[in-house]
Amino acid sequence: MPHDHHDHDHDNDHDHEHGQHPPEDVVLRVKALESLLVEKGVVDPAALDAIAEHYAERVGPKNGARVVARAWRDPTFHARLMADATEAIAELGFHGVQGEHMVAVQNTAAVHNLVVCTLCSCYPWPVLGLPPTWYKSNAYRSRAVIEPRKVLSEFGVELDPAVEIQVWDSTAEVRYLVIPERPAEADQLDEDALAELVTRNGMIGTALR
Repeated sequence: MPHDHHDHDHDNDHDHEHGQHPPEDVVLRVKALESLLVEKGVVDPAALDAIAEHYAERVGPKNGARVVARAWRDPTFHARLMADATEAIAELGFHGVQGEHMVAVQNTAAVHNLVVCTLCSCYPWPVLGLPPTWYKSNAYRSRAVIEPRKVLSEFGVELDPAVEIQVWDSTAEVRYLVIPERPAEADQLDEDALAELVTRNGMIGTALR
């Protein structure tokens, strides 16, 4: 029987006022300023979207991809990453707010890891950039826990029924980074080439890599 496992349940662990979201008045001020700049023709909304997309899809995830590639190439680094992800990731220069307490979880042939934040959108910004819209959606936050296999299937990830799915619930205190399975070509490729194989979704667990 396949075993769907939800780990680190935390109904009251999220800190919504400290370290996760800007205060509401700041959010409102930013939105008001953005609206005014767009209205005055100073800022193009498409340009703002492009900038956000750049940081969400490219800058942040490239950091995480570098971590994964190093782990694939360097068994010693991989061991340090699994023992203390925060410290190992900091070795590569990636640290800061939203990434103070990191835990790395390793995909294997028998176990697939999936990360969610059930109460808000806790996310490791230093290694993954901005969280994608779907990660913050109510549908993903609830369904990833209740029916993770179906959610993965909708992302195009079809797992053997024998593969166990472990769902990790991020909090304001702990964030998770999925380390995809090491590819067969890891011994033939350098770190830069390996990093190109790693996607943001792979490090959340909604892709194989």
